[in-house]
Amino acid sequence: MTAKPFTPEKAREILESLQQPVVFLGMATDWLALDWSVEHLSEILEQKPVRFRIGKTQEEKTPVFETECSYREATLGEFLSWATGQSEASAGPFRDLPLSDCWAYADYKYLAVLFEDRPAVFEGVAWSDFGYPGRNGRESTLWLGTAGANTPCHLDSYGCNLVLQVQGRKRWHLFPPDDTRCLYPTRIPYEESSVFSRVDVVRPDLQRFPDFSAARAHVVTLEPGQVLFVPRHWWHYVESLDPLTVSVNSWMEMEVDDEARVGEALTRTVVCALKTTPSADNADEWLNPTEGEVTSHDQNLQFLSLAVWACAGKQGGVASHKAPPTAAARPRKRGADRLPKNGPGRDPPASAPFGAHLVPVPPSTERGHRPKPRPLPQTAPPSRPGEGRDPHPSPPMTCWSAWFIPRSSPW
Repeated sequence: MTAKPFTPEKAREILESLQQPVVFLGMATDWLALDWSVEHLSEILEQKPVRFRIGKTQEEKTPVFETECSYREATLGEFLSWATGQSEASAGPFRDLPLSDCWAYADYKYLAVLFEDRPAVFEGVAWSDFGYPGRNGRESTLWLGTAGANTPCHLDSYGCNLVLQVQGRKRWHLFPPDDTRCLYPTRIPYEESSVFSRVDVVRPDLQRFPDFSAARAHVVTLEPGQVLFVPRHWWHYVESLDPLTVSVNSWMEMEVDDEARVGEALTRTVVCALKTTPSADNADEWLNPTEGEVTSHDQNLQFLSLAVWACAGKQGGVASHKAPPTAAARPRKRGADRLPKNGPGRDPPASAPFGAHLVPVPPSTERGHRPKPRPLPQTAPPSRPGEGRDPHPSPPMTCWSAWFIPRSSPW
């Protein structure tokens, strides 16, 4: 077995010291997940239906939010037939969609759900190589789409992000937390743990969003075998470049997430209370499809109580870490219990060992500049055919309203 460029301990040390996105090369050369092409996955999943988000290729200067997309369920075999231009009969639910005008994206697909009856598949991903012992595909998410498929620009409230590119290429546009004002954040559409930008960062409307001109984009094209590290609270827009793309990611929980969960629970309580009040302003599609259903005010207050209790317990503010008995536990999105957490006691390296196996994602020097990581080392296997956070304080909870701007607002 070829030695990895960094030991798990060194990789974890690097991750905990970095405040900028980087690309790791040569760290996943022996991961079985690199064989997970769309064709291979379709053979494993056979007739299991997968939900796809459908969007239209456009040149408008507005983001394509998930609330504006249509959705279709299909097998990966049907998706593959459509994406590769095979017969309409074999494309199933995709047969009436013109490939030249549409893209399809199976995003946020948890491997634990997709492969619940095939647990051996989880071993194809080894985040333990990055210093997270025992962490594999069970806590990971699959992203599979066609050229043009994209995730609107957003930041994640919880944790940091590691992304393995498996098939095809994806372009990432990343912005540091300090650029938040320039990205015109909003909580509509509402999704727990996601703050969206109202700017189309690829085709920005600078008349509506003039401050975006001051944003510092870090742009990188991620290729098969490479792993991208997205620090906490970094904004990112992601777009598939090739006809078929597959990526796997995992959000790594951090100690500071406990405070962020309080802010998210408060935001949920207020947003749901305002948007469920009968009003002409509430006719929009404000709830992101990933949320499922609107939670009641009583439920939201219980979630808030639970989050405050847990956070206070971690900080030594209460005698017991147990949640109050009336607080119903709510499943966490993009975060999980049992994950290794960043904590004190680690001494960061004097400087990150940048080089052939650790490439920083620099800021673009001009619009349209596309920095790329260096090619894979010769010891790495050839590329396979063919991928939705720098420690930064969470915005004060009293300022949540600055992010709650109705989509219909001209501002």
